[in-house]
Amino acid sequence: MSGKLAFVLSMIIFGAVGVFAKYIPLSSSEIAFWMSLIGACFLIVIFIYKKESFTKRSILKNKWKLVLSSVALCGNWIFLFQAYKETTIANAALSYYVAPVLVICLSPIILKEKLVGRKMMYVCVALIGLYLIVQSQGTGDSKQFIGIVYGLIAACFYTALTFTNKCIGNIKEPGNTLIQLSLAAFFLCFYILGTTGFQVMTISFKSVLLLIVLGIVHAGVGFLLFFWGMSKLKGQSIAILSYIDPLTSLVISTMFIGEKMTLLQLIGAILLLGSTLLSELEKNR
Repeated sequence: MSGKLAFVLSMIIFGAVGVFAKYIPLSSSEIAFWMSLIGACFLIVIFIYKKESFTKRSILKNKWKLVLSSVALCGNWIFLFQAYKETTIANAALSYYVAPVLVICLSPIILKEKLVGRKMMYVCVALIGLYLIVQSQGTGDSKQFIGIVYGLIAACFYTALTFTNKCIGNIKEPGNTLIQLSLAAFFLCFYILGTTGFQVMTISFKSVLLLIVLGIVHAGVGFLLFFWGMSKLKGQSIAILSYIDPLTSLVISTMFIGEKMTLLQLIGAILLLGSTLLSELEKNR
């Protein structure tokens, strides 16, 4: 599987996260904890089955990068899930996907990548598309506004996660994902114990099943594809392909939750997908 295909599949998987997380009656931090823990356990099975290994030296060499990336992952999930709970999935997607713009703008500084003018143009077109997608949702009340702010904070953590992982070396998949999910679960456990405490015993069996799906599919498989694909792509390509995530969120929320798509939203979706496609076609040519 190519790095690009792996990353695209991870974006499609992540696009469904909001539909699940929005209806699990737990705090955002606890949802993130169980996702990390279940995902890590799932990857341990794969790790053992494939007879993979990583050296102590490679872990120590990247220890602070792994810690920083895991903290960024925790923050990303906590604020993104809270954004889903406070506002519509579409509004959360718009605010969260300021992140690709940050990645493209910072790539020349952090990753020393050449800033391609057309890449910036495609990102601007994609942002216009996202604006058209969510403009009819409305952000008049304070709860909607807070949800959008949470989405913006999650975008900053996503940007940090992207750049940190581009700097991690000598740890192959699924080892890298396993370490980061395990560290995220470790950090989140202490955070929850110091704040709300665990409430998982109070939720329904259906909600527990949703948590298991999130852990295995979204955290385990999704982040395995995400980190592996990220290691093969440039930061600016990652930014462009990341727009598949919010489009997937919109399609799924329309089909299963009943959020209606207006004509402007359809035009926005075309602009978003079109800019992504043109960017990749141009690069291949």
